[in-house]
Amino acid sequence: MRALMSVPAKEDADARTAISDLLEECSKTGGPLPELTEITRRYAVRVKLTDEVTVGDWLDQWLEGKAALRRTSRSSYEGHVRNHLKPHLGHHRLGKLEVVHVEQMFAKITEQNAAILLANAERAAVRDRLNATPNKGAAHRALRKELRGQLAGLPPFRRITDVATQHSIRRTLRAALNVAIRRQIIPNLNVASLTELPAPKPRKAVLWTPERIRAWEKTGVRPSPVMVWPPHLIGRFLDGIADHRLYTFFHLIAFRGLRRGEACGARWTDLDEENASLNVAVQLVQDGWDVYEGIPKTEAGSRDVAMDTESMSLLTRQRVVQRDEFVALGLDPADAVRIFTDEDGKELHPGKITDLFERLIASLGLPPIRLHDLRHCAATLALAANVDIKIVSKMLGHSSTTITREIYGTVLRELFHAAAEAVVALVPRARRAGVAGA
Repeated sequence: MRALMSVPAKEDADARTAISDLLEECSKTGGPLPELTEITRRYAVRVKLTDEVTVGDWLDQWLEGKAALRRTSRSSYEGHVRNHLKPHLGHHRLGKLEVVHVEQMFAKITEQNAAILLANAERAAVRDRLNATPNKGAAHRALRKELRGQLAGLPPFRRITDVATQHSIRRTLRAALNVAIRRQIIPNLNVASLTELPAPKPRKAVLWTPERIRAWEKTGVRPSPVMVWPPHLIGRFLDGIADHRLYTFFHLIAFRGLRRGEACGARWTDLDEENASLNVAVQLVQDGWDVYEGIPKTEAGSRDVAMDTESMSLLTRQRVVQRDEFVALGLDPADAVRIFTDEDGKELHPGKITDLFERLIASLGLPPIRLHDLRHCAATLALAANVDIKIVSKMLGHSSTTITREIYGTVLRELFHAAAEAVVALVPRARRAGVAGA
């Protein structure tokens, strides 16, 4: 007892009170006293000696200290904690969290992914059958009613927690545990760092070739989440929207590789007309459905993007069009901050722009790509035109050329192969030496 009461170097009233509380708590619960070293450590970092801090408690406390983070980063942390870390690990004592507990969490996430994919496939099958059933005829109408009822009773489509997201979840847990280690709340062992996950596959861009387009038209399935139009399809898209009020917006993404938020947030003060350059200094960030102005996510994202002659001409016209729109709305054109604004003069909403882009693609009958993939088209065009990869990487705001090569290597090979075939096809031939049947 004397050894216990002499734990703190200075036997002050706080120490005596803390130890008394601990003894009383152990007496009530009948549990054993913590080890002397554990009592010393808890007291040194000012954790109540009677506390049994859970992982959930600590994650909440850790998040409170992240108030100054970018909203999107904080939202990402909160989502990981709310949807995965607390449900699976929150009940464990912080100091007793083990690698096996974290491994079990990811095993359960994998099981949930399998269930989600099965449910999505079931819903897709019913939806496709409904879409294929004609409206005419009493039997068809009865079947459609039955299928709609089945759809209503099935869970909605959900996204799986893919490997890349699992790595993000592990990074969140690792960051929270590192703070606990620095504060000496837990031993110097981060179980998240010791938990192994399969390596995430890089999301490489895939080119829409005629064969892939035919397969998509039959099945409705995209070959890859990241798809890129070849030059002639980029031209079809731009020709098809040439009269749209936001043509210049999409033109800049397609040729100069701006991100959605960067194009939405671009300000007139960022445009250097004398040097034909746009400084990417801010972006509009979507958090849920809320939108706020933020800085580029990385240091490489803050950059100057050179403008070509056509882009500068379009931006000059955009200034005139915007001025006329503001006057018609009774607004002062001098108050225009953003280069691109909505029809009511307010700043663009990134989510609405994505919806607009998808509607435009569908109306033109083009194979689908994401708005972010239009930026990939810009990179593909530049690389196909033999622009140095370092310049392309800087234009895109990539932190290294390695990222640029990983994303676009496959697309470039396919483009160059198609170009080689096109050159040969230009020359009419009656006979081809060495070609069977020629």
